[in-house]
Amino acid sequence: MNVGTAWHRASIDDQYDCIVVGSGMGGLATAACLSKAGQKVLVLEKHYTAGGFTHTFQRKGYEWDVGVHYIGEVHRKHSVMRRVFDYVSDGALQWSEMPPVYDRIYLGPDAYDYVAGPQQFKERMVSYFPKEERAIEQYVDMIRQVSRVSSGYFMEKTLPIWLSKILYNKLTRDYLKLAKRSTYDVLRSMTQDETLIAVLTGQWGDYGLPPKASSFAMHATVAKHFLAGGNYPVGGSSSIARTIEPVIQKSGGQVITNAGVEKVLIKDGRACGVLLENGREIRAKRVVSAIGISNSYSNLIESKSQEDNPYTYKEDCVSPSFSHVCLYIGIKANGAELGFDNANLWVYRDRDHDGNVQAFKNGTSKEFPIVYISFPSSKDPDWETNYPGRSTIEIVAPAPYEWFEPWKEKNWQKRGAEYNELKSSITERLLDALYEKLPQLKGKVDYTELSTPLSTEHFCSYSRGEIYGLDHTPERFEQRWLRARPSIKNLYFTGQDLVTCGVGGALSAGVLTSIAMLGPRKGMPLLQLMSPQKSKS
Repeated sequence: MNVGTAWHRASIDDQYDCIVVGSGMGGLATAACLSKAGQKVLVLEKHYTAGGFTHTFQRKGYEWDVGVHYIGEVHRKHSVMRRVFDYVSDGALQWSEMPPVYDRIYLGPDAYDYVAGPQQFKERMVSYFPKEERAIEQYVDMIRQVSRVSSGYFMEKTLPIWLSKILYNKLTRDYLKLAKRSTYDVLRSMTQDETLIAVLTGQWGDYGLPPKASSFAMHATVAKHFLAGGNYPVGGSSSIARTIEPVIQKSGGQVITNAGVEKVLIKDGRACGVLLENGREIRAKRVVSAIGISNSYSNLIESKSQEDNPYTYKEDCVSPSFSHVCLYIGIKANGAELGFDNANLWVYRDRDHDGNVQAFKNGTSKEFPIVYISFPSSKDPDWETNYPGRSTIEIVAPAPYEWFEPWKEKNWQKRGAEYNELKSSITERLLDALYEKLPQLKGKVDYTELSTPLSTEHFCSYSRGEIYGLDHTPERFEQRWLRARPSIKNLYFTGQDLVTCGVGGALSAGVLTSIAMLGPRKGMPLLQLMSPQKSKS
């Protein structure tokens, strides 16, 4: 189901309190928070449906999500994540909790289950590694510590630049001590067991960098997020945008699709509106870009001065996250008949995550360093009602943008026979990975479709087909210019480049950007929303 009103059907006013460019999780969350503060917000989306990486698409009687495979913490009603989702959707968004085993890590033939609940997780890990109980306890304590010291670091990004200069060290010091270290470095200080390290970092595909390259703060954020288990939105991931849109509309706002933005209009150093690709100018008191901070500086802001466009001068300090392929699979049978549960599968050839990634990048190995397999139809309790007797599977793997770059100037779905042959060969390799773990599915696949980095570039405007914005290296977390308030007045940023990747990171960024725009008094409900609460049960 498409979300939003197509441009040619919409009635657009000449002036808004705020224009949000991009309707991903960060953009929609910002728009909803501002709308609940009484502002009239216009969300502009170039795609035919709103939602960014939370949207869904349909083919041949099947439906797939494109980026939401599971979300942590929302089954706990007192959690910050659940309370924020309830706030931006007016409580309309519902969740289905996954079974206790939500992730299964394969290192070659050996399987290791992630079990929901901190104590249960520790007990399962100790059952695999009985000599490493102390290291496992220390690890769980450490990922919780990152969560405890993160609020000051991210809140600093909302401050005016003059105040940030005064408070930066105080607010960020404790977090940066851990963010500046690699995931591998921190875990190696706890244990010498390389297999344990490989298992504990088995979710690295959730943020796109293997242990020696990623910031421990990013790893800890994901690990803590899923420590209590995984969840899936009832009705599929499009329910997220579908339940948020009415909140925006209540204050006179709109979510408009097929409305690509050419640039942000800036007059006398202040953002004052946008110019659309169709030539229409729309004015607003403030503008928020939710298309990625690097994309915003590269595509929406014409000024190239170091103050107004620091990205031009800081490109060497950050880099795009990995690009990927995703195989969407349809089967004419339900999950129970097919004999699989809905735990996500992380498939690795062995325990050397970094070595395998490097071998794949330099071409010495053609084997995917990671293959992720998800079963969205089994996670959604409404699926069988909407699509009886059918199931879907998604397989994600990294794929260099350079494989597909020769066809970048060709139109979507019109890239020719050679491009389709490349896609077919990748499809067969991913199906082989699926059949290796679930051989009962061989011969039962009814439909497949492969998306490539060019698909991501086309629909989401990421220039290298990346899915996680900027890489989450230790260096990325030291970039002070990645903030909600750039030097251009009345212009703001939100989304996964502001906080961290993923739906949860982008959601949090939407709240933080709204706090920056509303100020401490009007933003007090949001500040309270972001404050952890103890369970009343």
